[in-house]
Amino acid sequence: MLRALILVAVLATTRLGAQATPDRASLLILRGGDTLVVDRFTRSTDSVVGSVQVKGQPRIDYAAVLGPQEAVRSLTLGVFALGAAADAAPMQRIRILVQGDTMLAETPAGVQRVPSKAGAVPMFNNALALSEIFTRRARAAGGATSVPYFAINGGATLDVNVAPIGDDSMTAAIGPQVQRFKVDAVGRILGGVIGGTNMTFARGPGGAAPDVARLDSAVAPKRDYSAPPGAPYTAEEVSLKGPSGNLGGTLTKPKTTRGLLPAVVTITGSGQQDRDELIPFAGGIRLFREVADTLSRRGIAVLRLDDRGVGASGGDVRSATSADFANDIRAAIAYLRTRRDIDGSRIAVVGHSEGGAIAPMIASTDPKLKAMVVMAGPGEPAIEISMAQNKYILDRDTTLSPAKRDSVLRAARAALAPDKQSNAWIKAWMAYDPGPIARRVKAPTLILQGATDRQVPADQAQKLAALIRAGGNRDVTVRLFPATNHLFVADPSGDFQVYDKLKSNAINPAVLGALADWLVARLAAKTTAKP
Repeated sequence: MLRALILVAVLATTRLGAQATPDRASLLILRGGDTLVVDRFTRSTDSVVGSVQVKGQPRIDYAAVLGPQEAVRSLTLGVFALGAAADAAPMQRIRILVQGDTMLAETPAGVQRVPSKAGAVPMFNNALALSEIFTRRARAAGGATSVPYFAINGGATLDVNVAPIGDDSMTAAIGPQVQRFKVDAVGRILGGVIGGTNMTFARGPGGAAPDVARLDSAVAPKRDYSAPPGAPYTAEEVSLKGPSGNLGGTLTKPKTTRGLLPAVVTITGSGQQDRDELIPFAGGIRLFREVADTLSRRGIAVLRLDDRGVGASGGDVRSATSADFANDIRAAIAYLRTRRDIDGSRIAVVGHSEGGAIAPMIASTDPKLKAMVVMAGPGEPAIEISMAQNKYILDRDTTLSPAKRDSVLRAARAALAPDKQSNAWIKAWMAYDPGPIARRVKAPTLILQGATDRQVPADQAQKLAALIRAGGNRDVTVRLFPATNHLFVADPSGDFQVYDKLKSNAINPAVLGALADWLVARLAAKTTAKP
């Protein structure tokens, strides 16, 4: 999905390895005789699993996967209601995958890339056991060191400056805040004080660590990509060579259609998505699973892929841009054209959100492409989409004066400028202008848009259509669906800030019907069965 870049976004994807000689302990923050924070944790060579309880606040369970030299590969956490039972489901789930200088973050609002620094440690407030990563790195460095810290609570990356004081103590400073720790030979925190306060650190005995399997599965449940019972199509696991590594996915094929099949390749939105484009709220919205089910019941094969670096797909995403992801889709189309069961002259692409920007990149360069479908794609430069999102947020903040809102918007536009970006994807995205590409699209085009979409505003559909028509393409159809949001789910408000309150995970059937009818006609598919 396309999200405003001034918003906080967070999450990731790895499982914990085997535990070895675990260190079970607790770290506490005390004020006199009052215990304010307790972090009970278990640490091994490749993981830290803990549970943070702040007095009067919800419990947070977390699991960090560690790499060499105290690197953090991923962080998974669940936030539980105040007083929740040990086996309760988390009310909020977050995961972060660390990839070079970028955090891949998943929240109820979807998956995002957040720029950071190489070697940054993702943390949240009061995750005391994770603080040991800073002191352990300083011990290993043999002196003073600076470690970047990615704050989940604010989305910012700050430097933690750690310096030794004698043989058994260290200071850790984040800006003006200085903490002093007593540490052992490897950097374990044994105690300490928070400068300028009457609060102290203490190390205590361990306790029961959270159930990592439950925490991990709550965030990333096991994916089942098989065809449903009785479906008139099969679901084949495929792997193909992409420009940056193998790409894995599922190819659904109608069972009863004779001869070569027409086919569709789906293109996910921003952030690293699985092949279903799973959005983990309202029970799990799976746009492309429903698209594949609908189309394959109507005689069309559908190839949907895990994005590079996700699930069954390899490849490097650290410096990848939308243009690189377009090359992944080109590889998928080339793969389909080698198959003996697919008609290479009847292939279409269906792109959602950022995928709706990538689809024209492919259609403008592939004269053999039979058709293109854009679902909530941009019709203006990407920076204008982000600005519209930011304005939508600020216009609803009643604490801001009009002058303050204007000031924040000016600052946001300046911050989003391409020349201010260090992250390759964000830099390229902020420079993206759909006009030149759209005018080169000659394939028949269907543009689908939710009327209450607040992420890619509804007027973008007609603006994109106008750009494509300006290049001479007269086969352009626009369909607008009332009370339908960016995810094509029923939603009168479309407010992306409250997606976690959505009551249904079902894609609007009118959208699926319009998509299938149009593609069946353009690809001359034969219906095998209706849903």
